[in-house]
Amino acid sequence: MDNSSGVGVLDKAVLVLNALEAGPASLAQLVQTTGLARPTAHRLAVALEHHRLVHRDTQGRFILGPRLAELAVAAGEDRLLAIAQPVLAQLRDMTGESASLFRRQGDVRVCVAAAERSSGLRDTIPVGAALPMTAGSAAQILLAWEEPDRLHRGLRGAKFEATTLAQVRRRGWAQSVGEREQGVGSVSAPIRGAGGRVIAAVSVSGPLERLTRTPGRLHAAPVTSAAEKISDAMRRTTN
Repeated sequence: MDNSSGVGVLDKAVLVLNALEAGPASLAQLVQTTGLARPTAHRLAVALEHHRLVHRDTQGRFILGPRLAELAVAAGEDRLLAIAQPVLAQLRDMTGESASLFRRQGDVRVCVAAAERSSGLRDTIPVGAALPMTAGSAAQILLAWEEPDRLHRGLRGAKFEATTLAQVRRRGWAQSVGEREQGVGSVSAPIRGAGGRVIAAVSVSGPLERLTRTPGRLHAAPVTSAAEKISDAMRRTTN
């Protein structure tokens, strides 16, 4: 089947995006996968990065960018985000704090949906923001159930330890106090897809003046309930 649209530059850009569907890729890997000339592959990847369709991980490799998640929400084609959005709004209303949904992309976690606190002190993370996998309760969740070798690699430079992640697995939720940003706390829980695999993290975050030094005591129950609600709905739509 001929996949050419007749618009050469667009066809080549789609080749780059299709290549990144399999995961992070260096420029050399992009050239090998797409068959494009090295200068062409580089020019297209950088142009796509400018439009946030492509992003880079901490090793400089190209990965799919946050704009794709935003477009998926608008198109109504991403079941997870469609299911999660009303649950995030309920979680925000229940806790009085901003609620967010994070997915892992390579060495970063990307905020793919959010329900913002309407007023007062807040810790609003914009949709599309790429945050480190080395700090914060959502990072703990997205790392805690990884394969052992990947988990230990992820702990390099992290502000939490293996014992922290063991505790996260045991209790089913994570909290952070000033880990990612001074004066800010958060609580997160895992969203599971097919086979029980962790596919995302749901979080609430806000200033420690409200969340205290033990934010899990306040918000672990509603956050884990929201995560379970989203996970259950995901399972129903895949069966």
